Amino acid sequence: MSQVVTKAALTPARKRLIELMQEINYGRIERLEVRAGEPVFDPPPTVLRLFLFGKDNGPNALRGSDTFALKKKVTRLFEIFDREQSLFIRELMVDNGLPIRMTVAAKTRS
Repeated sequence: MSQVVTKAALTPARKRLIELMQEINYGRIERLEVRAGEPVFDPPPTVLRLFLFGKDNGPNALRGSDTFALKKKVTRLFEIFDREQSLFIRELMVDNGLPIRMTVAAKTRS
């Protein structure tokens, strides 16, 4: 059985990324760097919000809470950060405050 991880147990950088995704709710984060397995916000990434008609386009209701258990999509994102350690995320798609797809720039090997 896997251990339940809450937002409160995360590093400040990972909490900040979760809060950014919850603030966007629908849209994408572009040009986000990951170093030593942690998201880096200097320089700040580009944030593009998507407005969906018929949906609540405001911040996700859980944004201010630290006690909720992380959803599987979030834990999978952080598993990739832990495994890869260094990434340049061209695009991280966010749906309902959760990561759903990520495009990274890869260095080609000669």
